[in-house]
Amino acid sequence: MNALVETQPALYLRPELAGTLMTPVEFDAVEDAEEGYVYELVHGVLVVTPPPLPAESDPNEELGHWLRNFWEQHPGAMDATVPQFHLRTATSRRVADRAIWVGLGRLPDRRRDIPTIAVEFVSSSRQDRQRDYVDKRQEYIAAGVAEYWIIDRFRRTLTVVRPGPAGPVDQVVGEAETFTTPLLPGFELPLARLLAVADRWAEREE
Repeated sequence: MNALVETQPALYLRPELAGTLMTPVEFDAVEDAEEGYVYELVHGVLVVTPPPLPAESDPNEELGHWLRNFWEQHPGAMDATVPQFHLRTATSRRVADRAIWVGLGRLPDRRRDIPTIAVEFVSSSRQDRQRDYVDKRQEYIAAGVAEYWIIDRFRRTLTVVRPGPAGPVDQVVGEAETFTTPLLPGFELPLARLLAVADRWAEREE
């Protein structure tokens, strides 16, 4: 007679579970979650946050539109781009506002292929700024991200973080500048136009 194997029920994520201790393996095994929230694993703790505000999600959509237009005009220059991607770091499962893969020559494996570029649109709270400028900066570069873009509608800047011999190196792009990267030859990001998309939502909220 075969011994009965006791299995754990699949975990269903919901806001009430915020603060639950979990391992990366447990988080990766989650099969479903209550919609309308963002779930991250941060150093072994489940963190639940509301979805991005329109002042962050709309410019993210616009950036995605620009990237896809670039992709159509430069076939093979990019492998994929998606919003709200769970990026695997050593101890966490962070949600990047946008992930971009280049150089694979195929669709990425979401569980194995670290994005070439990770993008964050900064929120207003002090905690969120700490997360985007300090915590994710260190974790993303350590995970193997080649460029980390921090788009800040409050400071009116784009900070591009790259790995360097002595640690991460920052390039700050001003509002009036157009950013280009050797990772996407031919792609241009006019920062003022992207910030204007966020501004129209901020003005409505005010």
